[in-house]
Amino acid sequence: MRPALRRARASGRFAWTARAGTGNRFATFRPDNTFLGGSVATAHAAQRRPAVLGDLLPGSLARDAALVAGAAAFVGAAAQLAVPLPGTPVPVTGQTFAVLLAGAALGPGRAALGMVMYLLAGMAGVPWFTDGGSGTTAPTLGYVIGFIAAAAAVGALARRGGDRTPLRTTATMLAGTTIMYATGVPYLMASLHIDLGAALDLGVTPFLAGDALKVLLAAGLLPAAWKLTGAARYR
Repeated sequence: MRPALRRARASGRFAWTARAGTGNRFATFRPDNTFLGGSVATAHAAQRRPAVLGDLLPGSLARDAALVAGAAAFVGAAAQLAVPLPGTPVPVTGQTFAVLLAGAALGPGRAALGMVMYLLAGMAGVPWFTDGGSGTTAPTLGYVIGFIAAAAAVGALARRGGDRTPLRTTATMLAGTTIMYATGVPYLMASLHIDLGAALDLGVTPFLAGDALKVLLAAGLLPAAWKLTGAARYR
């Protein structure tokens, strides 16, 4: 049965109550999704709400497979939007922005699988790394490896409401960006045989302004997407 929703006052704040079936079986939740009481079965049914934007799409296994493949392709396409910078082997690309968006939209599992697909396919020869590259020799491969953990972390935070407001989205995107740097910089040091200071000069400092712009764009786009879909009421 489709739950019927109604609002009620609880402790001075709005709560919502779901009724399932034909009996008087109710499950009541606060706005933070804390279960206040009612039938366990009703609670499970009532909580089938979209945790991330990808959950708004119909389907299950086929949908998830398409989202995983789509995330890999999205990052691969964004990698071709590359602007080389003088003095560093690391270009400015749309990759990191795509990774952050994919993580927030798909959730931790699907987003991480999409990044695994992107990494393994690129290492196997699919030319969708930056500038149509592939293989395992690029000094920037550490950033790509970090995409997996970054997408999973962003997805986990988004599942907990980390993409519903501009402020929370900013914090979520900063966390994901930090993870990518945390894997990319050590790999850059090892592949180019340079020290930490040089790696930061080559692989972090030139990109801080661009990353700040990407974070701000995500902080505007993701909460707006929730409002446009009308699903923001679920949190």
